[in-house]
Amino acid sequence: MKPRLPALRPPVFKGRLHDARTATSTGRWLGVAIAVCFGTGLISHYLQHPPGWLADTLPSRPVWGYRFTQGLHIAAGIAAIPLLLAKLWTVYPKLFAWPPLRSVRHALERLSVAVLVAGAVFELLTGLLNTVQWYPWPFSFVPVHFAVAWLLAGALLLHVAVKYPEIRAHWGSTSPGTLSLPAADGPDRRSFLTGVAAAAGAVTLTTVGQSFTPLKSFDVLAPRHPDHGPLGLPVNRTATAAGVGHVDVGAYRLTVLGPHPYTLTLAELAALTQHESVLPIACVEGWSKSAHWTGVRVTDLLHRAGAPPHARIRVVSLEQYGAYRVTEMGREYAHDPLTLLALKLNGQTLTPDHGYPARIIAPNRPGVLQTKWVTRLEVL
Repeated sequence: MKPRLPALRPPVFKGRLHDARTATSTGRWLGVAIAVCFGTGLISHYLQHPPGWLADTLPSRPVWGYRFTQGLHIAAGIAAIPLLLAKLWTVYPKLFAWPPLRSVRHALERLSVAVLVAGAVFELLTGLLNTVQWYPWPFSFVPVHFAVAWLLAGALLLHVAVKYPEIRAHWGSTSPGTLSLPAADGPDRRSFLTGVAAAAGAVTLTTVGQSFTPLKSFDVLAPRHPDHGPLGLPVNRTATAAGVGHVDVGAYRLTVLGPHPYTLTLAELAALTQHESVLPIACVEGWSKSAHWTGVRVTDLLHRAGAPPHARIRVVSLEQYGAYRVTEMGREYAHDPLTLLALKLNGQTLTPDHGYPARIIAPNRPGVLQTKWVTRLEVL
């Protein structure tokens, strides 16, 4: 007699709160966080990599614009991590629903959920590792993170469209659809949601001080403290990491190429009219801090080279390696009177790690484009 195989049965989950009402409550918080991340991420991407038609119209004001949007991007992304974990906890029993595929529509729905979960986990994990500048993968972070963001946004919109009737039924506390849920679960649900909110608030409070400096005393989990670094300002990329060795002051030249090209020694550059700007360094990893900069206005250097008022410029660094050793600056930035070729930081000569002998500082501009160790400006 052949042995009989046991019948396959789905597991039984005895825990409560794996219901649509709890999933909807956590899902709307998570949806807001992802929407904020997506919107601010688009701003960051197009400020870093503007298409040609947009490059000259990107605004240089408000000066704190990128600091605010990128700080919000990182804060929302970090807050979304406990929200995503809570959301997955409320719905994971559905992974074991039986039969696993009931129809073509159900199969497509499960596929969209798989894409949604995978995209969310990928975006939050890679984004978190980017804040500490750790890249344990073979691909380039920026283009892949940007592409998957669009995939995640599409999967989220599809999921909301498919689940809209259920979401609407369980959205409010007085919705008719909530009457079928056990009343005894109300206190437990409130406790669970309070715990989730507390976790999201805790990770935000202990990290957001790296960009929102009034809370810098609480940033115990942030990878950067806004006061730690040479001359009181953090550094992402050191001179050694960029391959910039000792700069011979006597041999250094700033070359400005345009209709009337010229070169300046460091002493000649320092002898020009110096201007001051209080501007933030705002890095894509989420930290930022305002500092006092002194140097020559870029618009004055361009005017001396005979550049037309609509010209953009290319900035070339002494840096030997890196994707941003050559950058371009659109018209609004290049001719803003606050944009400097800075020689001093907080009243002191730039350190090598801060871009000695000269660096760009411009308002409302990502930190990776505030080129350090500048050796050439080219009028385009």
